[in-house]
This record gives sequence, C-alpha cells and structure tokens, in this order.
Amino acid sequence: MTALRHLVHLLRGTWFRRLFAVRIASQLTDGVFQAALAAYVVFSPERAPTPGAIAAALAVVLLPFSALGPFVGVFLDRWSRRQVLARANFARVGLVALLAVAVHADLRGPLLFAMILVCLSVNRFLLAGLSAALPHVVAREDLVTANALTPTAGTLAALVGAGIGTLAHGLLGSDVGVLLLAAALFGVAGLLALRIPRDLLGPDVDPEHPGVREAVGNAARGLVEGLRHLEQRRPAAYGLTAIGAHRFFYGVSTVALILLYRNYFHDSTEVDAAFAQLSLALLVSGAGFVTAAVLTPLVTERVSQRTWVLALLVGAAVTQVVPGALYTQPALLVSAFFLGLASQGIKIVVDTLVQTNVDDEFRGRVFSLYDVIFNVAFVAAAAVAGAVLPRDGKSYVVLGLVAAGYGLTAAWYARVTRVAREVPATT
Repeated sequence: MTALRHLVHLLRGTWFRRLFAVRIASQLTDGVFQAALAAYVVFSPERAPTPGAIAAALAVVLLPFSALGPFVGVFLDRWSRRQVLARANFARVGLVALLAVAVHADLRGPLLFAMILVCLSVNRFLLAGLSAALPHVVAREDLVTANALTPTAGTLAALVGAGIGTLAHGLLGSDVGVLLLAAALFGVAGLLALRIPRDLLGPDVDPEHPGVREAVGNAARGLVEGLRHLEQRRPAAYGLTAIGAHRFFYGVSTVALILLYRNYFHDSTEVDAAFAQLSLALLVSGAGFVTAAVLTPLVTERVSQRTWVLALLVGAAVTQVVPGALYTQPALLVSAFFLGLASQGIKIVVDTLVQTNVDDEFRGRVFSLYDVIFNVAFVAAAAVAGAVLPRDGKSYVVLGLVAAGYGLTAAWYARVTRVAREVPATT
C-alpha cells in the first residue's frame, strides 16, 4: 500500500479522526497559551537572556515533570485514556484561568514559574496519552503514516495557535485576554475528547494486575518492569536511546540559536526584531517538520526505518557545519530546516518502534519514559550549553562537537541495530 493510500485509509477511520481532532485542538491551544507566556516572561525589553538563565528556566519548567513521569505512566496504563484526555484539558481550563488572574496581578518570580510548570506538566501528560492511545484507532500497517501525520500536524497547529495568540494580543492589548482565550479553547478540546467511547483508547489491563493505588505505591517497581520489558524489545530501546542523544544535541543547538538571534545579530534594544527573526527561524524549522512528515512514509516504503534514521543523523551532522559554521542568518535558516527534518523524521520512526514493539499494558509507562528522556536530555543540553557557550551563542568548537556527536550517534545506532529484530507487540 502506498503512503497516499495509507493516508486515505487513516482519514476514513471515524475514531482516528476524532482522536486527531483532540490533538489538533489541544496543541493549537498550547500555541495560544505559549504566545501569551513568551510575551509576558521571555521577550520583555528588560531581559537579555544568558546561557545560564536559559538553562535555569528550562530546568524549572521541565525537570519536575521528569520526576513525575513514572507515576504518569502508571495512570495512563490503569485509567481510561479517553477520560485522561478529557479531564486533563478541562483541568487546564481552570489552571490557565488562575494563571490569567496571576498575570493580571503582575505576579513574577517562583510562584509564577510554579503555576506555569503545572500547566505545562499537564500538557506532557496529554501528549503521552495521545501517543499511547493511537494504536487503538490505527491498523498496524498504517502506524508510520499516522505517526508522520499526527505529531507534525500537532506541531503546525501549535505554530498556528502561536500566530493566533500573537494576533489576539495585538487586538486585545492584553496577556490576560489571550490566556482567557486559551482557557476557553482548552475546554473545546476536552469536549472533543468526550466524542470518543470511554474504553476505546485502552488500556488493555489484565484483571490480575494491581489497581491505580497499589500501582502508584509500587511505581519504582513498575518502572523497573517497564525497563525490563524494553530490554526484551530492543528496537524500541535502541530508538529511545538514539532520540535521547538527538535531543541533547538539538538542545545545545536550540540554546545557541536563541542567543545568536537575541545577542549576536541584535543588540539589547532590538527585542522586537530579535523575536521576529527567531520566530522566522522556528517557522523554517517547522517546515522541516512538515517535510519529514511527507518524506518519512514515502522513504520507509523503499528503505528500512533503520536506514532513514541513519541518513537523518548523518544529515544533521553535516548541516550543522555546512552551512551552519558561516554564522549568517540565511545559513542558520538552512541548518534549522534540516535539523527540523531530522528531528521529526527520527521521532516518527521511534514513535512507530515503541508502538509496534511494546505491549499495550506497558505503553503508557514507556511513552511517559519517552517524555522523561526528551525533557532530561534537553535540560542536560541546556546546562552544558550554559557552561560552554559565550553570551552571543557563537562557538565553532561547540558547533563541531555537536556535529561530531550526531556522527557518533549514527555510528552507534548502525552497529547495535545491525542484528536487532523486531518483536511484535500484543494487542
């Protein structure tokens, strides 16, 4: 079956379309929400970010969820995932409305970051649940196409949402108004989730397995069991390791990109120009995401998923240096495009590897672990970048090390996957 036929087959599925609608609505609203946060917290004229400040902000936002990840996985493997999707969105209605009150009061400091942290943590819960639920509404042979379409469309929805949030900010002249708009849209996403039957999205729980309370009490043991399950599912384990390495190098590049646009190409007074041009770079990277969504199903019909991952890792290594080392804005746009292509292409393959090689009773925990790997690798990268990057983000040494890291990851993945065999998951 060609990629186009897979896509047509997917879109004919009623329950896939309804789950897809939940993702689009949720991630579009994420974009609206994050546009309001960027205007209020990050790109204000009095703040000129340093590498250390960026690392600290990422740690505050991402690391606490990493500690909660194993517990989130337990819930996703015990509770109705439809209910999780609906209630998480409804919870964000109240949380974002409360944050709007805080912004109206011009709240700053740790309490504000704590409130933002809670909102973003719920978002990670949602994304893990959406990925764990997907095999229940998609045939196994359509998973690569589904994993190309859904996260990429979600990313585009978030970009559109950011545009809507920016436009709304201009029309309303208020961060509070944009946050209240986001709260209303989260409510819409929750209502869309209720159109799916309660038990359709799993989990497929063995009646002999413990309930939520006992499972939470034994979360550490459950995580060990999940890791042991991964040990028996080598393609998924190798994929998670590869994407963790990619996220580390991607994180270093991201911090450098922010610093370059904020402090190298512009001085401290040119906040609007810096934000506009960084936004353009992110849009170009988003175009790489879209390209990956189109190419990955087509390419993996002709070559193995392993070969595609290796090509993407090598491509990321090369384009970091050529043309990235020129340190001009056009050169960075080219690098951003190919890094977006590599990032999304690798993710599509790894999502598919996890969904097809991990048993359903473990999928929630493994996808939560997946999120933990994403967050910890990115924060670790920001910490390293904060220690080694100059204030303006320009460093040929760091650029060379990132490129070498991608190359070494490709060499390792080529070696370990040469003899790995996929083990079908049970449904």
